[in-house]
Amino acid sequence: MYEERPSALVPGAIVWRRTGAPGGPVLPDGCMDLLWVGGRLLVAGPDTGPHPAGQVPGGCHGAISGLRFAPGTAPALLGVPAYELRDRRVELADLWPGPQVRALAERMSAYEDPGSGLERLASGRAARSGPPDPLAARVAAGLRAGESVASVAAAVDLGPRQLHRRSLDAFGYGPRTLGRVLRLQRALELARRGLPQAEVAHRAGYADQAHLAREVRALAGTTPGAYAAAYAPDRASAGSAAGSAAAENRETPQPSGSSTTA
Repeated sequence: MYEERPSALVPGAIVWRRTGAPGGPVLPDGCMDLLWVGGRLLVAGPDTGPHPAGQVPGGCHGAISGLRFAPGTAPALLGVPAYELRDRRVELADLWPGPQVRALAERMSAYEDPGSGLERLASGRAARSGPPDPLAARVAAGLRAGESVASVAAAVDLGPRQLHRRSLDAFGYGPRTLGRVLRLQRALELARRGLPQAEVAHRAGYADQAHLAREVRALAGTTPGAYAAAYAPDRASAGSAAGSAAAENRETPQPSGSSTTA
């Protein structure tokens, strides 16, 4: 079972919890997560391809709680550029001093609702760290809306190389890959609603159905038809399907698909 809610303490973040066995492959969404699994604090970096679910130790059948940050907002809080965590799941103790993380884990163990503990941990850390790169929100919004990389670069008054460097720090990959990931998420949301593939391709911003098929295969490791069948409205609600995929996306290690970082 999967459930989620907007965070009341961390702007733009989602608190989620999964119990029971994981579902199918999990897909990139441009996000990073703070995880509580088996009494351990971990960080899930941004993904570039599909992952088999449930490969975090202790996460195959036990409960996993997570705090999913909006794209570009986690690096300032964690103190690590996003590209260093791309396609990785690491112990928080690898990023922060061990004694500090052990103290935080003890505090987390006292929470009946681990999600609330993760919120408080992140909120407290954010109060002591610098704010996210203000450029990140504008870049993500522009790419999510289907703007070209050149248009986004012009809007934020940066050259292509500067935008690429800032994007690697904020998102873990360059703006072109981020745009592909966000466009994929638009397409999958439309597919979950049961729209025909031609309409999905058009509304998500692909050149045609063949382009949609190539991108879904490259980034999701499946076909649009297979994905639509797995998440058909008569099998599961769009919300629960989306939530399950998003949650599991944060709990697996190395990718089995595309590793493009352009």
